[in-house]
Amino acid sequence: MSLRQIDARRLTDAVAELYVRACLVLPESVKAKLYAFGNPYIIENFEKNGNIPLCQDTGMAAVYLEVGQDVHLTGDIPAAVDEGVRRAVKEGYLRSSIVADPLRRQNTGDNTPAAIYTELVPGDRVKVTVAPRGFGCENKARIAMLTPADGIEGVKAFVLETAKMAVPDACPPVMIGVGIGGNFDLVAHIAKRAVLREGPNPDSFYAALEQELYEATKKFSIGVNILAAPTHIAGLPCAVSIGCHSLRYASEVL
Repeated sequence: MSLRQIDARRLTDAVAELYVRACLVLPESVKAKLYAFGNPYIIENFEKNGNIPLCQDTGMAAVYLEVGQDVHLTGDIPAAVDEGVRRAVKEGYLRSSIVADPLRRQNTGDNTPAAIYTELVPGDRVKVTVAPRGFGCENKARIAMLTPADGIEGVKAFVLETAKMAVPDACPPVMIGVGIGGNFDLVAHIAKRAVLREGPNPDSFYAALEQELYEATKKFSIGVNILAAPTHIAGLPCAVSIGCHSLRYASEVL
């Protein structure tokens, strides 16, 4: 069976367009949550925004690539993604916020490199999602390596504690993403992906837990999304990722 060929230059075009779009236009699902929350000032702001970024912090570009196993991406993938980010920053007049080294702090000048996450999935398509991550929210993310003895009550306590700590600096109302399970690095990843999930949780157990946590946080949140993963018998990792009211992301399927 022959593989479908996709030139990496298509990634560049997609990332460039998606990054600018994400910074300027809120997804309809986020607008709906904000309408339900009922803050008229936030709604007025995004309705009259025009071609101005929703936030001055246009974020670190998190780029998620869901790559079909029947696809062959040709070319230098990281370079193609970074070129898309570079083009978006120039054409969209976005802020450059990335430093090349965490301690020496020299700005790269074009918001590269992106944080790239790749997942193999069935099919012959590539889904590209660009999610600008501002650090007002990112700095409030937390991980707890809980134990099985902590159980569901420990998870709930950690989520609520983290959410309440985040609120003053994370531009509420916030979207709360929760990862449960996996290991130290996987749980952080799924917590960030949970922030972007649209639609109800397909697992009724976790749907009920989401609703319980939302009821406890609805004075300052627009929702709680949970993603869970298999984990070790001795562990119960839990991570919380926060998305501000300008919850920005955009996707395209190639």
